[in-house]
Amino acid sequence: MNGKMIFQGTLLAVAALSLLGGCTPSPVVRSEPSYEEAAASKFVATNRAAAEQLIAGLDRRSLGDGPVLVATIVNVNDLRRSAPLGRTLSEQYASSIAMAGFDVKEMKLRGDVFVKEETGELLLSREVKDIARSHSASFVLVGTYSPAATVTYVSLKLVRTEDGRILRATDYALPNDRDVMRLLQPPVLR
Repeated sequence: MNGKMIFQGTLLAVAALSLLGGCTPSPVVRSEPSYEEAAASKFVATNRAAAEQLIAGLDRRSLGDGPVLVATIVNVNDLRRSAPLGRTLSEQYASSIAMAGFDVKEMKLRGDVFVKEETGELLLSREVKDIARSHSASFVLVGTYSPAATVTYVSLKLVRTEDGRILRATDYALPNDRDVMRLLQPPVLR
C-alpha cells in the first residue's frame, strides 16, 4: 500500500506541476521599436545621404553671404499640397545641410512653392522669389515626391533664385513601408 500511495502522490504532484506551467505568463513580445532601432532608421539615413549628395563638393562661398532656404517638399501631382512626408523630408534636409556648415533657413509657406508653366515645367513662384530676396538668399532647396505602387520617388533641386537655374539635383526612392505610407496620409485634425 505504501508503494501505491507514493506512486499516486508522485503522479498527483506531476499533474499539479504541469497544470501550474500553463499559468506562467507568456514572454512579452514588443511591437514598438527600441531607441536603438529608431536611431538606426534607414529612412533618416537615406534622406540625410540625399541631402549630403546634393551639397557634396559645393563651396559655401559660391552661395554668397545669404542663407540657403529649404522649402517644403510637395506632391508632384498637386503642387499646392504636402503630406507629413514632405514636411518631414524638408526638416531632415535642413538639418543635414546645417550640420554641413551651411546657413539654412526654412520656409513655412502658405502658398505655392512652384508655378507650373503651360509646357508643364515647374518654376519657382513669385512668393518664393520674394521670400528669398527678403532673406538675401541666392539659393533655395525645393523638391517633389511622387508616390507609386511600391516606392515613393523624391526629386531634390538646389535652385538659384535669381534666374531659376538648377545648380544641383538628386533623385532617389523610398520604399513604401508602413512608416512612409503613414507619412503620405493627410494629417488627422482633432
